[in-house]
Amino acid sequence: MKLGWITIFVAGITLSIFAAEPDQNADWKLIKESSGISIYSRPHHGSNLKEFKAIAEIDASSKAVHSVINDVAAYPSFMPYTKECRVIREEKDSTITYQRLSPKIVGDRDYTIRVQEKSWPAENGLTYSSCWEPANDQGPSEIPGVFRVKSVNGSWLLEPVASDKTRATYFVFTDCGISLPQFLANSMNEMGISKLFAALRQQAKKPKYQG
Repeated sequence: MKLGWITIFVAGITLSIFAAEPDQNADWKLIKESSGISIYSRPHHGSNLKEFKAIAEIDASSKAVHSVINDVAAYPSFMPYTKECRVIREEKDSTITYQRLSPKIVGDRDYTIRVQEKSWPAENGLTYSSCWEPANDQGPSEIPGVFRVKSVNGSWLLEPVASDKTRATYFVFTDCGISLPQFLANSMNEMGISKLFAALRQQAKKPKYQG
């Protein structure tokens, strides 16, 4: 099963975030550091929406964090705002998944994405990298009353800095059709990203991911 199920529950309630490649570091601005999480933003070319990325360490092996991210069935029980998350189809080099979000402040949002993954050996374990892009034509039809997100791209990079510690880098961009003042949107993005990493950190402690 592919890495990358945690995609845009953060962006599902805010303005936008884009999955940039790790070497595209120009113009990133640090906007918040809290609980060991560094959050950055920058303008997205051709749009008034911003890109975000976050970097934090998780006290678990990269394999354990990878297992948490792949535990699709458990998402509604521990991942904020996630109402439904399921695999549509496994393909040779990618996986098609559907996710529905139910934020408290706006109506439900949903989308289908194509996730691609790769991994390679590192000094302290495996490094995992994944990216995703829209694939709404491969998923369920639009549901009345649920906003269909059409712009959603993202990525995860999980690097083992020790046998029991992972540096996780998260990139995401989406336009969820919400118009908010910039200061409020940024604040909500920061809160959502913090909740994302808090959920990962807590879930990765569970014995079932330690195998």
